[in-house]
Amino acid sequence: MIHSILKDKSTKLFIILGGIFIASALIAEVIGVKIFSLEDTLGIKRANINLFGSPFSFHLTAGVLLWPVVFIMTDIINEYYGRRGVKFLSYLTIGLISYAFLIFTGAINLAPSEYFSVGNGIDKPDNAFRGIFGQGMWIIIGSMVAFLIGQVLDVLVFHRIKKLTGEKSIWLRATGSTLVSQLVDSFVVLFIAFYIGKRIQTNQGEPWSLHQVLVTGTGNYIYKFVVAIVLTPVIYLIHGWIEKYLGKKLANEMKDAAMNAPSQI
Repeated sequence: MIHSILKDKSTKLFIILGGIFIASALIAEVIGVKIFSLEDTLGIKRANINLFGSPFSFHLTAGVLLWPVVFIMTDIINEYYGRRGVKFLSYLTIGLISYAFLIFTGAINLAPSEYFSVGNGIDKPDNAFRGIFGQGMWIIIGSMVAFLIGQVLDVLVFHRIKKLTGEKSIWLRATGSTLVSQLVDSFVVLFIAFYIGKRIQTNQGEPWSLHQVLVTGTGNYIYKFVVAIVLTPVIYLIHGWIEKYLGKKLANEMKDAAMNAPSQI
């Protein structure tokens, strides 16, 4: 049975793309607890952009390293497997992320041994472990809700643009759908996690104001906007590789089926 599955190029490709999609989303959720300065990392002067009367520099979560990969995979899967392919993987990803954080919670509550250490210079390894893997519940909820909304919007916009342009303008449907979906995603996650969540869940720090959500969300979207534009050539490279792997005939059949398939799972 496994031999026939792996011999089918379309099935094998779906497994590869789906694996990259799910792994990238899950890893991005885990490393997203770290906030870094983009300007300091690049060794340049901080931007200090005036947004709505407040200075903004690019303080981003480490998850931004991998979310562009998720965006690209979404558009590629959408192109060859349609809405149902993206929806299936999105729901599966949410389920696996929830499962992962459930396991993290269980691991956090295990009594640490005196032999437990996580590296030199860390005198309280269990606190470090809790800090990394014990993200606030509302941050998890916010990121998953934003992820789902973003994926649904990405799929809808992608197919609307493709209906208007046909097979031409891959850059327009791929980049355009990402820019629209991430505009919403950038604000939803912050609003749920830091505006609503911190007002409901205690001991999570001061709740954000709507002004903070607006400033930070806009700054994050500026970053995502630039990355989406910069990564456009990568989409063409991946398309070229897939067309070569599948062959023109099979690739065209898959794209036609993806475009015309019903959206329900």
